Amino acid sequence: MIKVMIADDQELIRESLRVVLDMNPDMKVIGTVENGKEVLQKIRTEQPDIILMDVRMPEMDGVLCTKAVKERYPSINIIILTTFDDDEYVYNALKYGASGYLLKGVSVTELTEAIRKVISGGTILNPAVVNKVVKLFSQMAKSNLAVEADETEAAKFSRTERKVACLVGRGLSNREIADKLSLSEGTVRNSLSSALGKLNLRDRTQLAIWSVQTGLAASNAEADEP
Repeated sequence: MIKVMIADDQELIRESLRVVLDMNPDMKVIGTVENGKEVLQKIRTEQPDIILMDVRMPEMDGVLCTKAVKERYPSINIIILTTFDDDEYVYNALKYGASGYLLKGVSVTELTEAIRKVISGGTILNPAVVNKVVKLFSQMAKSNLAVEADETEAAKFSRTERKVACLVGRGLSNREIADKLSLSEGTVRNSLSSALGKLNLRDRTQLAIWSVQTGLAASNAEADEP
């Protein structure tokens, strides 16, 4: 059962999401809150698997809350679900560890599929923000928003680690990467963990950003011979 928390300052949105998500046999909304401070208070006792997080909320906004949650509870997944696709919101939410960024116009089916994909280790971006994310992350290498990594260690990647990092940068889940590369999910997880360790990165979201900004995600690394 996927335990979901909903953080949104509009009661109608919270309750509507609760109703539609609880209709899925594999999901249960365990709590709804109206701001980031309430998120941090409630997850002490209600440990969700994933949080649907609005951006603009009183007391503490969704971006800062994402940062606080991932610092304290790194295993909790976060999908930003908002009406805003402002560049700064997108970049900082992903930089701080969100696994997805969706606009509220998505269908119920798209939302439930996104939740399942993130739980399985994938990354989700709304089509409306994908192009700007890829384009501008690629220009961030010298900015203060860029993910910093030890490039000398990146040169020590095995071919499998390089392929996995490439596909993580394209938003594929562990299962999808395993299928594409004809590997077991265990091998993918081990390669992902090894790549994160070599680059001294926190999670797969940072690896995805690094993969995009270095151009690896746009390369044909996944097609290299084993």
